[in-house]
Amino acid sequence: MASYYLWKSFSEDEDRPEKPRSFGVTEIRSPDYSIMRQDAIQEILESMGQFVDGLKFSGGSHSLMPKAFVKEITDLAHKHNVYVSTGDWAEHLLRQGSTAFKQYIEECKSLGFDTIELNAASLKIPEESLLRFVRLIKSVGLKAKPQFSVKFDRSDIPATGDRAFGAYVAPPAQINSEIVEDVGLLIRRAERCLEAGADMIMIDADEVCRYAEALRTDIIAKIIGRLGLEKTMFEASSSKTSEWFVKQYGPKVNLFIDHSQVINLECLRGGNLGKNLASVLGSAYYSI
Repeated sequence: MASYYLWKSFSEDEDRPEKPRSFGVTEIRSPDYSIMRQDAIQEILESMGQFVDGLKFSGGSHSLMPKAFVKEITDLAHKHNVYVSTGDWAEHLLRQGSTAFKQYIEECKSLGFDTIELNAASLKIPEESLLRFVRLIKSVGLKAKPQFSVKFDRSDIPATGDRAFGAYVAPPAQINSEIVEDVGLLIRRAERCLEAGADMIMIDADEVCRYAEALRTDIIAKIIGRLGLEKTMFEASSSKTSEWFVKQYGPKVNLFIDHSQVINLECLRGGNLGKNLASVLGSAYYSI
């Protein structure tokens, strides 16, 4: 299998360690059709498992699947040294009380999940409660990954002139939506989660990257500067977003991507920015 990866061209100071990695982590979204085809995930892991660090069941999809099927998937991922994470689902359990949430954590552990994600925006709970849930997840031996979002109102983007400052210092006259957030507050909450034992902070900043030419994207630099590259993971919904992150912060940035983007991202991490993957990988790759 090693012959398939001769296209990689990391320089000595940029190369990432072998799995399990603490930086340059690639977490992928489980394919939507995997509930119908277990071999879909198997094909991904067998062909590209070297480049995949984590697998996430997005949007609570695991709650719709038979438990036996979920366990088969988590076992398969572990065979390829890939951790398994939940997606947005914990907020539904909290409506049933803390006891239901604790049972959910125990069930996730029994099914083979390694990480539980907590969407701070969706949970809408006091900060102390969020920290308590982080500690509860850690107490049963699982990893906790709180998620925060950097959002802004499109009307805050100036049509001409200086670039806007995105979500945190837009001029008062332009602030017309409660969606405008203070990135300093986000960082402080994330820091407290890390102090409580959180292993990684997921940041949804896709809008910032999408409008990078119109926004002061130094809000991302502030987050990384305070939390560190190893403790932050950024959601990249498109190959353009992945390319922006790698160009700005190098191959060591942690990214959550769709499973279809794995090879594109690995080309970017290795410094091969060509769009023609056949010329990079060679025709032999496509005969696997």
